[in-house]
Amino acid sequence: MAEQEGIFIRELLRADGTVLNIRQLSLGDVGCVVWDAAIVLAKYLEGPEFTSHEGLCLAGRTILELGAGTGIVGIMAATVGADVTVTDLEDLQDLMKINIERNSHLITGSCQVKVLKWGDRLADFMTPPDYIIMADCLYYEESLEPLLKTLKDLAGSDTCILCCYEQRTMGKNPEIERKFFELLKNDFEYKEVPLEEHDEEYRSEDIHILKIYKKK
Repeated sequence: MAEQEGIFIRELLRADGTVLNIRQLSLGDVGCVVWDAAIVLAKYLEGPEFTSHEGLCLAGRTILELGAGTGIVGIMAATVGADVTVTDLEDLQDLMKINIERNSHLITGSCQVKVLKWGDRLADFMTPPDYIIMADCLYYEESLEPLLKTLKDLAGSDTCILCCYEQRTMGKNPEIERKFFELLKNDFEYKEVPLEEHDEEYRSEDIHILKIYKKK
């Protein structure tokens, strides 16, 4: 649905019947659009693992999103009660702020925006969050080491990193994924979330969710 030239809206139905309304841009960096892996991870955060008879398990939890782009995953987390910081480069800050504002009536936790360039010093991010979330962040080989440095700097011993990515077979993608896992094993251990635990509608055999923890 076109809102005006170059701007499109992606709607995502939530489990309670309300709709996330996310602005994306047809021109700009890869972060300007909603990728399938972001949808899969957003819906996973609404799934059985994060809900219970007593209420939403993410309520009051702290979440930091890396490479947030449009902010859709972090905003979804904020709608189920988490206190979220969505981060990306400077040129995506306005888009994330707009999307937070568009969905503010659904947010029951909190959602703020910060600039974060992978590999930089992290003076403003000293307290390890409960969760770090990232969707489709494995795309440039030169970004892998800065990304992993940032994960190592940010994650505490109890931080759960949720990494969702689409497995691609074209070009350099397989080599980039291989190198990511090779580097990841230096400081982290991980396991894959079984496909049957993904959202029933928003799942694909090509899209994987990993739970990553810092090695003790």
